Amino acid sequence: MSEPYLGALGLKAAPFSKEIADADLWLPTSKADVVDELCEAVSEHASVLLTGDPGVGKTCVLRAVRARLPEAGYRLTYCHNATLGRRDFYRQLCLALGLSPKATAAAVFYSVSTHVQDLGKERIHPVFLIDEAHLLHPEMLGHLHILLNYEWDSRALLSLILVGLPELKDQLQLRRYRSLQSRIHWRLHIDPLTPEDTAEYLRYRMKRAGCDRDVFTHDAVAMLHEAATGGMRDLDRLATGCLREAARKKRKLVERDLLPRVFDRDGLEYVR
Repeated sequence: MSEPYLGALGLKAAPFSKEIADADLWLPTSKADVVDELCEAVSEHASVLLTGDPGVGKTCVLRAVRARLPEAGYRLTYCHNATLGRRDFYRQLCLALGLSPKATAAAVFYSVSTHVQDLGKERIHPVFLIDEAHLLHPEMLGHLHILLNYEWDSRALLSLILVGLPELKDQLQLRRYRSLQSRIHWRLHIDPLTPEDTAEYLRYRMKRAGCDRDVFTHDAVAMLHEAATGGMRDLDRLATGCLREAARKKRKLVERDLLPRVFDRDGLEYVR
């Protein structure tokens, strides 16, 4: 069912929906650089720590990496539930890899590590992406380095990409995680959008939805950027609210006078 505001504004699709193909993702230069570095790290069979505040585009970056890496040489496995204990985490990983999960932690770990070695024989490099890694159970975080140990720690058969909030970097500094920390050679951080990024992002998503004109005025863009604090997820939500409000008032532009109602609905304070 289409949103009522789409027809009012002449849009073909919801411009700020998260249902967008990997190839159509928009990334500012700073985030495009992070994608380049992630791909370079994986091509070197290295492991990576990727941090950023909530909603700044960490998952978008991972999707861009997925679109960039050739399927013939890499096997990406995405783990989205980091709150599990060691056995259940490896059972989840088995299911994601298409393996039959076993009863014990040792058995499921053996299945995963054997699978990684088999891929190596086929010249396919596996990449495990662990999202929300700051939520990993301490026991699991303390065990991950063993997953990177093959042939007496002489071969890099697996790349691990740990993705999480900035505090994950501090967690890994703890002495108990020094074995894992020493195996992560790339440490990348995603910054919030700049004001220029926000304006370009809004323009790109509107154009992709079928609107070639500027709908958000300069003042409205500045206020949206400040309210979203540089986060893409919050920007999507607020921009969608603005479009609904503009359609409700039969307006063709999103101007600053429309924003107080949108901010109020979102529980944000409107600063004049």
